[in-house]
Amino acid sequence: MSLRRRVADVVYGLYEKRLFQQTGGRVPRHVGVMLDGNRRWAREAGFTDVNDGHRVGAQRIADLLGWCQEFGVEVATLWLLSTDNLNRPDAELAPLLEIIGDVVDELAEPGQPWRLRLIGALDMLPKDTAERLVAAAARTRADGRSGMEVNIAVGYGGRHEIANAVRKLLQQHAEAGTGIEELAEVLTVDHIAEHLYTSGQPDPDLVIRTSGEQRLSGFLLWQSAHSEFHFCEAYWPDFRRTDFLRALRAYGIRHRRFGS
Repeated sequence: MSLRRRVADVVYGLYEKRLFQQTGGRVPRHVGVMLDGNRRWAREAGFTDVNDGHRVGAQRIADLLGWCQEFGVEVATLWLLSTDNLNRPDAELAPLLEIIGDVVDELAEPGQPWRLRLIGALDMLPKDTAERLVAAAARTRADGRSGMEVNIAVGYGGRHEIANAVRKLLQQHAEAGTGIEELAEVLTVDHIAEHLYTSGQPDPDLVIRTSGEQRLSGFLLWQSAHSEFHFCEAYWPDFRRTDFLRALRAYGIRHRRFGS
């Protein structure tokens, strides 16, 4: 290692330590991340196949989860594929689904500490892809892992999730013989929340989006009502530990009002 590299490592180490100190120890329990900018990164890097951006981005996911666990995050939600993405031509979609399958299999390997939970409309995915993802997630729960819970959002859309939750709620009450008028009198937001994909988990305290875009695009629409947002200019494949710590600092210094 060159002297310049060693000096740079020391400087970055001190800077990252300072960033974490500036959080005041206030770390989010649940972090949602929109891993955006893979295709644009590939184009600007000169790749002829934009899927190379997704491949490089996939290699960064384990790093992110390691940082989350290092700083005490309990739940991480990663948006890998939206319901809108499922409308892409098969020539674009098939390689992306294979990349997602590969990374989920890697995250589920023995020795990894986290537990995987799939969120999204799995019935909209190709059958073999859905079965592969479900099997990988099941492996992380069958061996008694006790680490951070990781939601893998595939075929996910916020509006679709809410509609699905309401549908399940209506079906549940119909089976119990509850009339529509009776349900309308007692229905609360908690009843709907119980049927969301993330039921039983805390809502995200912090939502991060990479690539400079400043919109949610339907990510965790219900759950993010009181979330803090951090928009990072870096494309996802370039997202570094320093960028993550900057997001934690931004969260830590904010005075959370919870809608007030």
